[in-house]
Amino acid sequence: MSVADRARAGLVDALVASGRIRSAAVEQAFRDVPRHLFLPGRTVEAAYADGAVAVQHVEGVATSSASQPSMVAIMLEQLDLQPGARVLEIGAGTGWNAGLMARLVGPSGAVVSVDIDEGLVGTAREHLAAAGVAGVELVTGDGALGHPAGAPYDRIVLTVGSADVRPEWVAQLAPGGRLLLPLGLRGSQVSVALDLGPDGVLRSRSVRSCGFIRMRGAAAVPGGAGVDLPGGRRLELPPGAAPVDAAAVAAALDEPGPPVVSPVELGTVDLWDGFGLWLALSEPGTARLVGGASEVHLALVDPAGLATAAPCRGPTSVVPHGPGGQAVAGRLCAALAAWADAGRPDAPCWHLTVHPGAPPPGPDPRVVALPNAWVACDPGPPVDPAATIPAGPVRT
Repeated sequence: MSVADRARAGLVDALVASGRIRSAAVEQAFRDVPRHLFLPGRTVEAAYADGAVAVQHVEGVATSSASQPSMVAIMLEQLDLQPGARVLEIGAGTGWNAGLMARLVGPSGAVVSVDIDEGLVGTAREHLAAAGVAGVELVTGDGALGHPAGAPYDRIVLTVGSADVRPEWVAQLAPGGRLLLPLGLRGSQVSVALDLGPDGVLRSRSVRSCGFIRMRGAAAVPGGAGVDLPGGRRLELPPGAAPVDAAAVAAALDEPGPPVVSPVELGTVDLWDGFGLWLALSEPGTARLVGGASEVHLALVDPAGLATAAPCRGPTSVVPHGPGGQAVAGRLCAALAAWADAGRPDAPCWHLTVHPGAPPPGPDPRVVALPNAWVACDPGPPVDPAATIPAGPVRT
């Protein structure tokens, strides 16, 4: 057995042991399609480490990566591909994910992979040929439009982050088909498998926490309304948030009040998943305060002031800032208590229903408006059988 074969076997064994690979079909696909052939120039150790590998940068910003193997496994299990299925992938990357899917659907199925970058399409084609994978059609185009020539598809999967559920994707799904995408929800991102109903509404089958590079092209995800602050700090607001006065925020942060202590413990992962997602779907003013040393605090921003909370062991100290910060801190503590009373739900505990068009009028914070659709977000028992399996690191 070669060094690469041993490394691949070790990675797959670990993904099976952790529960990220659950089915025999996904396990076999991981064993059959060698990841290192899709990452030429990288070491075998880098190719089979459980981490994302950036493969393209534009002006210092990563625009494409080979996704983290554990996240790839989770999403393939969410897709539930069967032999003979027709699949559209948006975001070809290195071609590895398309190669895995081709193994899963077999010679009677078909995989079409679309990427906006002609260079990535070319290298993906080379990698697939080197790995001996057939059955993948590679297309250069804007994935926002899907690929109508090959429709309808049993499955459509995005390997890039999206701020929308495009009508083109829904139109190109077969009846009862599944759309899987990393969907942005007010600053958090979830990998959600959505099944198309006969009424044209998409309902979640499974939801997992994730973090993907954003789409380019017509469906490009807009950046949040971030505010740079003195001392290397930055207030990160979700896309579409109301602008804030940087000077007022900086002044408020320089006026911390006595902390309000909540008995609820806040872990690091809860900043993005867990409580971070709960707060974003409860309070439109949710933000994150990033410090110069990569410190991250959850923040609740109000015109009168703001409050912040940091991960901790034991009770959480919620710090009010500015003249109205005490009231804002009270709201943040109330949200922490509500989250704890609900059983500390994380991403798999959310049920998402995606409707076409504009949302109904009203201030419901659990209705998220997207450019072409709206999402009703309801907490409840998870329906995904793998909901108790941690996604692991989610930056991809």
